[in-house]
Amino acid sequence: MDLVNVSLVTDFILIGLTHQPDLQIPLFLLFLAMYLVSALANLGLMILVLLNSHLHTPMYFFLFNLSFIDFCYSSVFTPKMLMNFTLRLNVISYMQCMTQLYIFSFFVSSECYVLTSMAYDRYVAICRPLSYNVVMSPQVCLNLMIGSYLMAFSEAVALTVCMLRLTFCDANINHYFCDILPLLQLSCTSTYVNELVAYVIVIINIIVTTPTIFISYGFILSSIFHISSSKGRSKAFSTCSSHIIVVSLFFGSGAFVYFKPSSAGSMDGAKISSVFYTNVVPMMNPLIYSLKNKDIKIALRKMFARWTV
Repeated sequence: MDLVNVSLVTDFILIGLTHQPDLQIPLFLLFLAMYLVSALANLGLMILVLLNSHLHTPMYFFLFNLSFIDFCYSSVFTPKMLMNFTLRLNVISYMQCMTQLYIFSFFVSSECYVLTSMAYDRYVAICRPLSYNVVMSPQVCLNLMIGSYLMAFSEAVALTVCMLRLTFCDANINHYFCDILPLLQLSCTSTYVNELVAYVIVIINIIVTTPTIFISYGFILSSIFHISSSKGRSKAFSTCSSHIIVVSLFFGSGAFVYFKPSSAGSMDGAKISSVFYTNVVPMMNPLIYSLKNKDIKIALRKMFARWTV
């Protein structure tokens, strides 16, 4: 089939993680287990927040949205990834690929802004506790979430529209899902506009998220160090330690993948590295918040007690 003209590109082939036949079944079982844990943990945390009135606070409102985002964006590509381990040729249509790119971009961008909103929420809770209910009112929290989703929507549309204008010379995507970098490597035409738009979006995200997170935690650490009792410092730090771990995992793994040169050779390592933020992080987020959070543990015990009765 001639793939020189984009109108003739009806299908892409996802190369996947590895060509080694001996690893296909073990990897299938591993990623199936990871996906089941991720889906059940995130859905369970969402249900827990909905059913327990004492969790209807700004912190858990953002945590609910974080779990929703993690569940959705891990579900965008994991079923296809699992198929790739069992099928000899994993084909995805052109429009399915572009749709997957859009949805994935939307939810990844949403997670960036939600994590930023959570950092601001922790700053207000620790540094301005007396005015917390006023500053983090339900309307403010709703506006932060709407703003996060609108920013993510506009960024995902820009990236996807720019990708739709390209002409592709090859159908073999050196990845397990339709990501930006491996798709750009298949283009016959100039990718200058795509790269420019991607850089602008990255800069906007860095300008909005990074200073907010660093400044928030700068004030938080300063406030913690000024607390006289060690018990008070421990309690204050425990309220934000989970978020620090989640932010480090998500932004650290994403930067490792996307801030490297996008050569064909580097993509082999990048697609393995991307497993961390596309599969491991969505699985770890609800576990981190559940294991380190007393309110979640209490809500779980109450729920199990009701089920037992």
